[in-house]
Amino acid sequence: MNIKPLSMRDALLERIWEKMLTDPSIFFVSADFGSPVLDKIREDFPDRFVNVGIAEQNLINVSAGLAIEGYTVFVYAIAPFITMRCFEQIRVNLALLSEARPMNVNLIGVGAGYSYVVSGPTHQCYEDIIIMRALPNFQIFSPADHITTSALFDNCTGKGLRYFRLDAQVQPVLYPSGLPAQSDGFSVHQKGDKLCLIATGFMTHTALKVVNKMDENGLKIGIIDIFDLTNFSKEALQKELKSYAAVASLEEGFRGRGGLDAILSEFIAEDGLNLKTLSIGVNPGYSFDLGSRDELHEQAGIGVQSVLKKIQTFLKSTT
Repeated sequence: MNIKPLSMRDALLERIWEKMLTDPSIFFVSADFGSPVLDKIREDFPDRFVNVGIAEQNLINVSAGLAIEGYTVFVYAIAPFITMRCFEQIRVNLALLSEARPMNVNLIGVGAGYSYVVSGPTHQCYEDIIIMRALPNFQIFSPADHITTSALFDNCTGKGLRYFRLDAQVQPVLYPSGLPAQSDGFSVHQKGDKLCLIATGFMTHTALKVVNKMDENGLKIGIIDIFDLTNFSKEALQKELKSYAAVASLEEGFRGRGGLDAILSEFIAEDGLNLKTLSIGVNPGYSFDLGSRDELHEQAGIGVQSVLKKIQTFLKSTT
């Protein structure tokens, strides 16, 4: 099936607009951030749309107030600003307050990883998984294509706090037939013999390129796209990994700082799995160099060639 790729934000915003047609409890709040679909939301539902301006801290305050009044709130801003600029407001007014007053608030951060490639490290986002998973009560979604993003909207109907980390660039479609096994929180793209790559977001596409190159050399490597970083099925993932000797995590975020690599390390330790592990992520530190996303990824140690070399070295060490 040939499906034209869309931006993740427009796929999610389209689902929100459709739901707003029949559900008057949905309210949308933006921090001076737009899109063509958002123009439609603002025009069709002017009484349930607010642009607070470039004021992300107030964005969270307003959203918390609306949620306490019973609204299902969608909150929209650039990823580093919606997670870092207003961290205290998220902690106090959402994570903490939600334990006393159950609410439905969905943070939408656009620009995960290096997707705002030309804007430099102020607009790039390598820390959001680390920051948001530090907060109790938040579910973190990290989709790799617009099909996954659209499907994950179905999780927004009940009470709860959620963070959607979306790529700002249009990515190739991974699931033309729809997202399989959403309840597991991950999808298996390929089964392998010895090593399994577990990737999230943009790095799922990198993992697929790496696996294709390894396949050419006769090495069958598994690949899993994990899109629910907090509520994935541990039982299902344990079943998928039991035949492997090693796993490697791939993330477009800082390595060794509490992101996907920490999530998998905790999972492996808690379940007593006998797996050797390799953590592949951004080398900790900031760079002001300009270049394409592929070039910046190679500099940061997460480009296709960098990942390929690390995996080849890791495989040699596990024999």
